[in-house]
Amino acid sequence: MGFEDGPRCLMSHPAHPSHNLSVRYRFNFRIGCFTCGGKAAATTPDCLYYYCTTCEVTFHNGCHQRPRRITHPYHLQHPLTLFYRNPETRVISNIIPDACPGKIEDTSGPEKYEFVDIVPYKSDIIFNKCTWCAKDFKGDWFYRCLICSFCLDLSCAATLPLLTITNPKSHHHSLVFLPRPLLVPCDACGLVDGLEPSYACFQCNYMVHQNCIDLPRVIKITRHPHRLSHTPYCSSLTSSCQICYKEVDIKYGQYSCHLQDCFYVVHSKCATHENVWDGKELEWEIESDETEDISPFRNLGDGFIKHFCHKHRLKLKNHDGARDTEKQCRACIYPIVSHQFYHCKKCNYSLHEVCAGLSRKLDHALHNHTLILSPSPGKFCCSACSRESTGFSYICSNKGCQDFVLDVRCISVLEYFIHRSHEHPIFISTSYNSKDEILCKVCKKRCLGAHLQCTLCEFTMCYSCAIIPDEIHYKFDKHPLTLSCGESADNTYWCEVCEKQLDPKEWFYTCNKCCITIHLHCIFGSSVFMKPGSIFRDYYGKVQVFRNNSNTRQLCYMCHNRCTGLIFYEGYRRNATYYYNHSNRSTHRMIFCSLECEILGMRKRRLIRLPR
Repeated sequence: MGFEDGPRCLMSHPAHPSHNLSVRYRFNFRIGCFTCGGKAAATTPDCLYYYCTTCEVTFHNGCHQRPRRITHPYHLQHPLTLFYRNPETRVISNIIPDACPGKIEDTSGPEKYEFVDIVPYKSDIIFNKCTWCAKDFKGDWFYRCLICSFCLDLSCAATLPLLTITNPKSHHHSLVFLPRPLLVPCDACGLVDGLEPSYACFQCNYMVHQNCIDLPRVIKITRHPHRLSHTPYCSSLTSSCQICYKEVDIKYGQYSCHLQDCFYVVHSKCATHENVWDGKELEWEIESDETEDISPFRNLGDGFIKHFCHKHRLKLKNHDGARDTEKQCRACIYPIVSHQFYHCKKCNYSLHEVCAGLSRKLDHALHNHTLILSPSPGKFCCSACSRESTGFSYICSNKGCQDFVLDVRCISVLEYFIHRSHEHPIFISTSYNSKDEILCKVCKKRCLGAHLQCTLCEFTMCYSCAIIPDEIHYKFDKHPLTLSCGESADNTYWCEVCEKQLDPKEWFYTCNKCCITIHLHCIFGSSVFMKPGSIFRDYYGKVQVFRNNSNTRQLCYMCHNRCTGLIFYEGYRRNATYYYNHSNRSTHRMIFCSLECEILGMRKRRLIRLPR
């Protein structure tokens, strides 16, 4: 039999010194559980029980988190009793069924039930909603006061705030817990959140949320180059919050730039959001004045540069329309149609002037850590737009989130701008990790990664739509195609590529001079950002990207159609006999017309499992 200190006993009164549960191992006798009343023999060495020496009650592992009676800080007047709502008989009672280890075999002794009232299930708000958070009960268990019908769901019952905080970080007096939801603005963040426990200093008329008591005093976010300091109020007029772009009330706490000539200000909750702040407090850390050299290239003179991503010198070259038609930028994978670009004659390596000047290290609003430019070849999936690419990428410098990667197209999207498809400004939202289903108003699809939202209305745009350029080069048209964000006219348009009718109310590309219209998905397929000549590792081993410019179209291994896109993929699969006889190293060549067909081929061979 072993003993050690366990969690706090929930039956102890919050105003009195709390007592902990003792953890007991290897019980060799049957003992009753105070929650479920069941009795179970400890037949395994890892079976443990919790025992409170003060209350003289015993709990199963799991039952100690919901005792039959508790005294909660939300309702100190009376004790709360655990109730069960039977979904079949529609009866609410404090008779607890078999819900924990063991069965209800005997109710005699000190653990017997206190049978009170059996309440028929009604639609009354008292027995369907939590009194504290005013939300419907999600499960069949809840706590109820037998005197005043105060109800508490299990999630609220698990919150156990202290009654007094003696030395709070944000205030010079002790703070006392408010046993009622705070329905006035918090003095630290300015928000009204009745679901969060709150504290008050009645000497100063100061009220604050529990999570706002320990707000950091000095922080650094990637959306601003300077440090931000938390102030309880602002004496002068301030602008809107530079994260959510809503008004900042000067009477409540906010974060502002510590420099005299900088008027950057954000809400307290916006600045400390998990997608904005990295969680490091910099109050006692000295700010370094050293500036790191993050220039991507050295200027060698005469139009030559030495870029860190390439072993040869790159020369600034004028674009030759006939000779440079098929050249693509190695960073963004877009065709090079600008007047000048950097090019390596030895290995046909090209970069836009803008892409050649991309910073090697930068802070971006899409992530709370510094990002590093990576020119490593290979396929990756952008965390913002969820598109596959073989171009340059920005990866997180923090070892804890190296899976975060952005392509250079998503980096170029401004934090706050006016898109031609919407009348109001849009900005990068901080809720891109939310579990709520957010639909893009443009493509009508669920926003899987980051998204942008309007400052005034409910307009939302995913990054796949936000990175669509206003103009794009099409190899069969000498003029650039212009993006049309939908027309209200009842004109009939036909796609130049698939020869199917397109909806004029949706986005499409058009050339007004040549009367050409093309679907977006016909130009931006799954392989538009895969550069010909790239080699990457996949489930099939080494896969290479080829330009589809031969007279004979390749036959796709999966869909059995001719590859009609601009590129195709070539992979190799070893024969089944290879795995039994290593001397047989014969392989089978496979051609895929798109990434979709490659994924379907992997699913067919059961190499991956796709979600339904």
